Amino acid sequence: MKKALKIVLWSLLGLVVLLFAAGSLFFYKVKNGFPVSYETDRPSINFPADKPALLLFSKTTGFRHGESIDASKPVFRQLAQRNGWFVYETEAGGVFNADQLKQFKAVVFDNSTGRVLNDEQQQALSQYVEAGGALVGIHGSGDDSHHWTWYQTNLIGTTFSHHPLNPQLQQAEVQVDASVDSTLTSQLPASWKHTDEWYVFLTQPKNVRVVSHIDGSKIIPNGNMLFIKDKNFGMGKYHPVAWYRTVGQGKTFYTSMGHSAAIWQDAHFVRLLENALRWTLNG
Repeated sequence: MKKALKIVLWSLLGLVVLLFAAGSLFFYKVKNGFPVSYETDRPSINFPADKPALLLFSKTTGFRHGESIDASKPVFRQLAQRNGWFVYETEAGGVFNADQLKQFKAVVFDNSTGRVLNDEQQQALSQYVEAGGALVGIHGSGDDSHHWTWYQTNLIGTTFSHHPLNPQLQQAEVQVDASVDSTLTSQLPASWKHTDEWYVFLTQPKNVRVVSHIDGSKIIPNGNMLFIKDKNFGMGKYHPVAWYRTVGQGKTFYTSMGHSAAIWQDAHFVRLLENALRWTLNG
């Protein structure tokens, strides 16, 4: 009987250790991404001469919003067809070189998480934007797994803290600021109801123009879990969810919306992104 009890106790201890190890690996991946090799081979791309080119980049080394990424691709193809754009989809970083980047009007980080580019590729992207290119980020592209100062400063403008957990997805009313660039608000209602995973940032984004926001006092922002007990706060009543800015001669746009596949069926969310891409192509 004692031997059987010891076996049970040791089995339970082993299970606890395994669960702790798995949890630790998960949190490490979410915060830092797993180490990866960086693709450096330049792809062969046939750029149509008569269509603005967009780079849709969805590589992840951190948490992967796989369902959202998969749902987004046909939507971007539809937008490209409707607007006469050329979209090049990839999860390989080799395209981030000066010669090929200058062929694109905009780069979209489609829920791209973790450190996905090496030092030279990061430099190529920052120089591309500052020289007149554009960078658009969606949802996970604004978490804290990137560890790249230029990117955080010029795309996000603040620091990610957490997202709500109970419930994780919540409905809120997205309010549109009519005073911003009209290209970004074209054909959008003054407000619409939207269900998403609402990212909480440590501060209001700096040096940006906010396109849309929610009332943060009407969501449950608590992100506490297990041994993490300092995430029971939000951003207050004014909670930005989409913003833009100029960077040198270029532009950046970010929205923290875009967590799940269903979101890509929200016509207003898709319109917001279509407007953002049109804005990057202007001037």
